[in-house]
Amino acid sequence: SISWKTGLAVLLGGYLCAGGAAAMNCYLDRELDLVMKRTRNRPLPAGKISPRGALVFSIAISLLSIPLFLIVNPIIMVIGIIAWVYYVLIYSIFLKRRTHQNIVIGGAAGAFPPMIGWTAISGSVDISAIFLFLIVFFWTPPHAYALMLALKEDYQMVNVPMLPVVQGDLETGRQIIIYSVVLFIVTVIPYTIGLFGPLYLATAIILGTIFMSLAVKLYYALERSWYMRLFRYSSFYLALLFLGLVLDRSFMA
Repeated sequence: SISWKTGLAVLLGGYLCAGGAAAMNCYLDRELDLVMKRTRNRPLPAGKISPRGALVFSIAISLLSIPLFLIVNPIIMVIGIIAWVYYVLIYSIFLKRRTHQNIVIGGAAGAFPPMIGWTAISGSVDISAIFLFLIVFFWTPPHAYALMLALKEDYQMVNVPMLPVVQGDLETGRQIIIYSVVLFIVTVIPYTIGLFGPLYLATAIILGTIFMSLAVKLYYALERSWYMRLFRYSSFYLALLFLGLVLDRSFMA
């Protein structure tokens, strides 16, 4: 267990760090967002805030996250900085516009937060923290690809090489199945090596089976309704999986 002060510092630091990275992404993508239907009503393209204001805001709240992380321990401060740099520099600036593997490689940025939370409690980057990272890493492609399939025309308009734009719907559907199977395997391994207990395993199997089933249905249907079904389910999937982990750890304690 941790003190409420430590918990608050981790949550607030993570909120500011992730928010700062997202704000910087909006600043960098402001011209693309103006064209895409999904994003044209965001504050920057809609003219509600200025580019300079968004830039200053992003830098300010990102820097504020550093002392909050440092209150907990230097390790999560370093991980937080790495996550911010990875998302902004590697994904937003370099990968997004250059390769259809942008989501796969860039997905590592979104996998750092659970590692930060676990490390804040354990005090080190142990094997459990690494598996939490891997779970989110392999969850990201099928989650994001489903949304990309639904919004393919947007990405075509701005020449961003997302997988459906470059390799088509059928290949994207195939990749969703592959990653959903890999994700299932990765979620089960922690139980087999004794990291997590039976409640977590049951949660992982039930949720993962549904995930793979939806992925197969999406592949054979290739319709917007199935794209959005998988996208919405995948959003709940991660929350429910981690809830199962929390309950499992509580009963094991």
